[in-house]
Amino acid sequence: MKTAPVAILYQALSPPVIDGLRKDAKPGGYSDGGADIAYALKVAGVDIVTPVASPDPRTALDWVFPDTAEGIDAAGRAGASVLWANTVLFAGHPLETVLTDFAIVGQLPAAMQAFDDKFETNRMLADAGLPVARSFLLSRTPRTDVCGLDDVEEACVERNMVFPLIVKPVRGRGSQGVTLVDDIGALRQAAAALIDAATFGDMLMVEEFLDGDEMTVTVMPPAAPRPDGMPSPRHWALRPVYRFDQHGGVAPYNGDVPVTANSVAIDAQRLRDPAIEAMIDACVAAAALVDARTAIRIDCRTDRQGTFKLFDLNMKPNMTGPGRPGRDDQDCLSAIAARADGWGYVDLLHAMLAGRWGPASG
Repeated sequence: MKTAPVAILYQALSPPVIDGLRKDAKPGGYSDGGADIAYALKVAGVDIVTPVASPDPRTALDWVFPDTAEGIDAAGRAGASVLWANTVLFAGHPLETVLTDFAIVGQLPAAMQAFDDKFETNRMLADAGLPVARSFLLSRTPRTDVCGLDDVEEACVERNMVFPLIVKPVRGRGSQGVTLVDDIGALRQAAAALIDAATFGDMLMVEEFLDGDEMTVTVMPPAAPRPDGMPSPRHWALRPVYRFDQHGGVAPYNGDVPVTANSVAIDAQRLRDPAIEAMIDACVAAAALVDARTAIRIDCRTDRQGTFKLFDLNMKPNMTGPGRPGRDDQDCLSAIAARADGWGYVDLLHAMLAGRWGPASG
């Protein structure tokens, strides 16, 4: 069966500084995952458009187009009618100018910019009644609704936030810059180091540390078919994945430790656990609130009472997978979840492709 030609975009554009905050660009710009997606779909018979005529499976950039205006134009001229935005989008991104010309696998650019702000997103989810880790904003000097470094101890006391705590970027990527601190001295030191480095801008988050089980939940859009073949009128979740072997209370960056080494999908029996059911329901509700147009991933942990709280909503989850040479251990968390319900990596990609949106989605 003939398929619509698909081009995969990778991150060639650095995200802009937004209100003094920045999201550090990933080395390679997700070209590795983009190449994994393209290769797996091409092997499965999908018409994949590539920037070179005979792409080498070992060379990621042979399979993906840059997310610049020129790259998008090149993908269109090469015959693509579907753009898979495996990149970080933002308001004013070149993709915005072609949303009526292509079908899209990806988020609305303005939505990704808005919900990449972890503090504002968590506050919105909490205001909607969802269980979310408590946090506050911190900078070198105080400003409206932002605590100054000299007053951070009082801010913790006022909010009844006790150590250990988490210090992290507001627009971070993965576990980059995320630090567990055991006392006020360590908090000040970690915060000052992040602010001085300015890698993520001039402001950060102080967040309650949830010391229980860690799960990650992939939520799919309604248009994506489920593993059981049943249609869904709303967003739906893949099986939660349990995370273990955290380093200093934080899951290590997947570039240092593949998630296949520290993550496993939970048993089907655990899906009947009321705490797990409540977590999944909360994640599905969160996906609807952010108008997720494709897969998102939400990280959750239990507090001292055993309640799962959401602490990190990822509008652009990693989507690496096996297939290309040397990539056998590159299943992403979403692929691990999908396998537990009988899907392979390529089945997950097919579902995401089927969930494409836009006037040109047909």
